[in-house]
Amino acid sequence: MFRIDYKSGLPIYEQLYRSVIRMAAAGAFDETGQLPSVRSVAQELGVNPNTVQKAYALLERDGVICSLPGKGSFLTGGQDAAKRQREESLEKVRKAVREALECGVSTQEILEAAQAEGCKKGSGPL
Repeated sequence: MFRIDYKSGLPIYEQLYRSVIRMAAAGAFDETGQLPSVRSVAQELGVNPNTVQKAYALLERDGVICSLPGKGSFLTGGQDAAKRQREESLEKVRKAVREALECGVSTQEILEAAQAEGCKKGSGPL
């Protein structure tokens, strides 16, 4: 269900956080919006349960999920949070492009860099 890149410089809990946001935006969770348990995710990925718990805690802090003792963790407006995250990400890209253009980087170089980064992440050609 979740995919982790152990060679990435991004901490595992941050990768899980982002995975949940992406999956929520894509509607990948069932109609109840219940996330898999911390224990099952930790076993599936072969990571410490505390790592998964940290990701879930951050998701709860940001209002993406709510945890009910004995019941599990559920999406709470996760689609809205995912859309917000997407918009924030796009704004960061726009800012980076403006800065690159101001530094003399050509549009072609920017596109090539974006395409190369997209291919590294497995999203295919742009």
